[in-house]
Order: sequence, then C-alpha cells, then structure tokens
Amino acid sequence: MNAYQGRLCRLREALADLSRALLVTNLVNVRYLCGFTGSSGSLLVTDQEAVLITDSRYRLQAQQEAPDCRLQVAPRQLEGIVEVVRGLGLAGLAFERAHLTCALYEDLSARLPEVTLIATSELVEGLRMIKEAQEIRAIGQAAALTDAAFQHLCGLLRPGLTERQLGLEAEFYMRRQGADSAAFEPIIAAGPRSALPHARPSPRPLQPGDLVVVDLGARLDGYCSDLTRTVALSRAGDQEREIYQLCLWAQAAGLEALVPGAACRDVDAAARQVIASAGYGDCFGHGLGHSLGLETHEMPRLSPLDEHSLAPGMVLTVEPGIYLPERGGVRIEDLAEITASGCRLLSRAPKPAELPVLT
Repeated sequence: MNAYQGRLCRLREALADLSRALLVTNLVNVRYLCGFTGSSGSLLVTDQEAVLITDSRYRLQAQQEAPDCRLQVAPRQLEGIVEVVRGLGLAGLAFERAHLTCALYEDLSARLPEVTLIATSELVEGLRMIKEAQEIRAIGQAAALTDAAFQHLCGLLRPGLTERQLGLEAEFYMRRQGADSAAFEPIIAAGPRSALPHARPSPRPLQPGDLVVVDLGARLDGYCSDLTRTVALSRAGDQEREIYQLCLWAQAAGLEALVPGAACRDVDAAARQVIASAGYGDCFGHGLGHSLGLETHEMPRLSPLDEHSLAPGMVLTVEPGIYLPERGGVRIEDLAEITASGCRLLSRAPKPAELPVLT
C-alpha cells in the first residue's frame, strides 16, 4: 500500500458515519490524497474508489500523477461531478464546507435534487496534522535549504542594501539550490519596519543600528519550511538586546512544553508568560506557532484559541516575537517535530545566546 492509498483508507474510516462519499475541492487536499498537482480538479472519494475529475488539459498529467484514481475528464467541474455522482447512484454526498464555492453548491443542488449534500469541516486537514515519515523528511530537507539561505543572506547584509533586494536574493538562492519556490514571500524587515510581523520587503535601505527580521521558507517537493532570525546591523541598544533575550527564553519555554498530549493553548501560554512577566505582553499579539506541510499554515496552531492536543508526527513552528511600534521588533522561529518523548528541532540555523550584531 502506497502513501496515497493509506491516506484514502484513513479518510474512508473518518467518512464511515457521515456519508458514502466525499467531494474534495481543495486542491491541496486533492494533492495530499492522490498526488495530482494540477490547478483544476476535484476528487470524489467513495468507500470503493477515488475518482479524479479534471479537464482535458490535465489528462496526461492526471494519469501520471494519480494512477490509483479513476479519471473523469469533463470540460467543466460541474458536469464531471454530476456525471460521476449519477453514475455511482449516490444518495448522499459530503463536501468540504470551507472550500466548496456557493456557486458550485447551488449548481449541484439544482442538478442533483435527489442527492443530500452534507457539509463537513476539516476532515482531510485533520489527517494532514500527523505527518508521515516521508513528509517529515521532505520538511527537514526544505528546512536545511532555508537554513543555508539565511546563512547566505548574513554574508550580504550591509547598510545601503534594500529589504527588497535581500528578499529577491533569498528567493533566487533557494531556487538555485533546488527549491520548487519560496514557501511564501520572504519577510525582510529592518529598523522600525521590523515591528511589523508580516512586513513585505520594501525599497527602504538598511541602516546602521537597524534590527533586521529575516523570515524565510522554502518549498521542496511540495513541502514547506519556515525560519525566522533577528540580527542587528553595526550596533544594538540595551532594549534591543533585552527583547532578543526575552524571545529566546520564551521560545525555550515553548519548546520545553512541546510534548505529546500537551494542549496547544498551554504551549502558547508557557512562552507567552515569559514575555508578559517582563512587561511586554501587549507587544506579542500573534500565536506562538503553527503547523505546516503542503501549506505554510496548517492545523493545529499554537494559540490561546486552539484546543487541539499535540501528538507524535506533528511538525510546528515556535516563533515568539516582541514588536515595539516605531522602534523595531524581534522574532525567533524554529521548526520542531513532536516525538514520542518531546520534540526534535528541524531548524539548524545559528541562534546565538545574545543578539548577533553584524558588522
């Protein structure tokens, strides 16, 4: 049994009490379940088979990437889905509530009045939370490439270069080293802009005394990585050194709490308390981290709002940050795999005990 067949088996177990069939329209979930990477398609999974529905542009690609699926080629998704559902004689059809468009739902209801449509939430995403060994290897390889990209940028950082130039160089480097692409647009944020957690690289030149947040990720064989480091350029003040140290301590507390059975919100709380106790609680507004895989943000999340519990095979980021408006910010982020006894870091980029100052 290959990986895709195993995933379909687990999905069928989850479907047993809901419906005889699930229509998967999220293309990332389609890829996870059968390997198809085209930009147009859906997968209809029953207790007996999986039918990949796409158009003629992807006929050959679908045959190559998803050989375990029956292929249904149709000029439009609607026609293909209707033909398959009628051919199978389905009385009920589950669908992905978060991913089926209103238009397609209305069209299916009109064309298939005899079929009961059943909304489901996060069935496939729930399966994706636990990574298989081959997925963890792919994420680890993407993480190693990202570590190297960060080291490469450290050799280039100097006053006068712009955030945008460094962001482009990060993408070019990762592609030259074999990445499919960047996992997301690199975040290179310097000086006051480092207080923006999701800053897009700007034309602003780096200046002496800047804090520089570098947040990078590579996509390799479809799987993502995510790494953040913060450095100072030429010099650093006392408060900059203080918030760097606090982020490092907070991350250590989060990693220590990252064990099987722990509640995601409790891991977040362990790290958040370090920052709040030092008086910077209002300067850490986002969650502590998130899972990743085929997407950069997956379930579960290390957040006060997430009630999932951790389990071996999950891979999550741990990324506390402190952001001081109009002054600058610090974030430190690593990837960790949950193991049977704790966690294992997949990120290897240097993480000095004191704020690194590049001269």
